[in-house]
Amino acid sequence: MNLETAVSFAGTVAEAVIVGLLIYRRVWRTLPFFCIYSLNCVLGSLSFLILGHHFTAKSAFETYFYESLLDFTLQFCVLVEVAWSVFRPFRPSLPHGTVWVLAVVIAAAGFAIWPFTTAIAPAHTGMVAQWILFERLQQTVSILRILFFLILASCSQLLSIGWKDRELQVATGLGFYSLMSLLVTVWHSHQTTEAQYISLEGLVASTYLCSLLYWVYSFAQKEVERREFSPQMQSMLLAVAGAARSTRIALDPGSIDSSKRRR
Repeated sequence: MNLETAVSFAGTVAEAVIVGLLIYRRVWRTLPFFCIYSLNCVLGSLSFLILGHHFTAKSAFETYFYESLLDFTLQFCVLVEVAWSVFRPFRPSLPHGTVWVLAVVIAAAGFAIWPFTTAIAPAHTGMVAQWILFERLQQTVSILRILFFLILASCSQLLSIGWKDRELQVATGLGFYSLMSLLVTVWHSHQTTEAQYISLEGLVASTYLCSLLYWVYSFAQKEVERREFSPQMQSMLLAVAGAARSTRIALDPGSIDSSKRRR
């Protein structure tokens, strides 16, 4: 067993352990999309371990490409879910549809990142269009995950979350892995040999394994009780909720009458 195979096998085992811990800790109650994402990672890794030797280079890339599209979609859902979960202590006071606003903001950030990404298909691949699309998507999602982690970590005091909270644990694992993934993806645009590509992908796999081990350690611990928001954050959210309600009433005056009839 070579080093690449050993890292891949260890990663699959770690992913399976994480899924078991998520079920044991009942994390699916608060972070269902993260649980689905983790399960998808296990199934994808097992598929490549079991069926990988049957694939040609082209079919392997095409399978990985479409599996990655699903993976990127689930990661977007995870980011929205974590952002929404952060507001758990204050959700009853937030306007309806806040989660959709968060989704639009995160999606808009992704669209803003996209024009700054670039990719050049290496000489050893014949699927130029798919390769460039994949590399640019990878860069966009990686940058988005890093920005999400940085914002969440920098606002942790204001949001009353710490390293023992699930939200920051999920964001930390994604952010750490994404940093190396971004560096390697950018480097792919400058490399010329297949050997360089394989060695760099091994580095990404090792970093991903470190994130998985961090999640194993984190989810093995019992979740701490969420703290209340700081007074500054509560005041800001109340102001936002009040402004949103005033805007809704201004756009739909009939909502006042319907509210009175319900009373």
